[in-house]
Amino acid sequence: MPSRKAADRTWIDQAVSEHLETVQRFMRESGDEIAETARWMADSLAAGSTLLFFGNGGSAADAQHMAAELVNRFRAERPALRALALTTDTSVLTSISNDAEYRAVFSRQIEALGRKGDIAVGISTSGCSANVIEGLRVARQRGLQTLGILGRDGGTIRALCDRALVVTSQDTARIQETHLLIYHLLCEWIDRAFSTPPAD
Repeated sequence: MPSRKAADRTWIDQAVSEHLETVQRFMRESGDEIAETARWMADSLAAGSTLLFFGNGGSAADAQHMAAELVNRFRAERPALRALALTTDTSVLTSISNDAEYRAVFSRQIEALGRKGDIAVGISTSGCSANVIEGLRVARQRGLQTLGILGRDGGTIRALCDRALVVTSQDTARIQETHLLIYHLLCEWIDRAFSTPPAD
């Protein structure tokens, strides 16, 4: 009978193997789109646009994470960039949920804060989050550009996106882990685009 330590190591190794397989599959399927998406985001930021990030649960935390990397910095010294997570103002979130419905928590903020040419970034591991769908729908109506960072087959959200980065896995944890890599790759590309090269 295997020891407890060996059994623990077995499931950990299996999880890591699944993680690596998911990342490698994403890079085969969509790796070329990372630089294209980052360039599009950087061009929009350079033109004065704002990136508006939103999602639920772990994706809400991811929205805040990515906005923070852009407003402050990721790895390189560069000017602050216009980015906002729509998941942080509890008074706004709870008032919309109470007075209207939770489905409108992002779309109402996009009505208030979004401008034509901004990029609305919806994050959803399922691709089917109702409030993310509504946020992107309203964003398109108002002339914003739209990006989905998604899982599974992209779900309903994919059709609402000008660009979509989709992690084709059914495992939420593996999708979230790959999403984190996507955020860091996008932020590093944007850092490089806006940072001043060191003097010779």
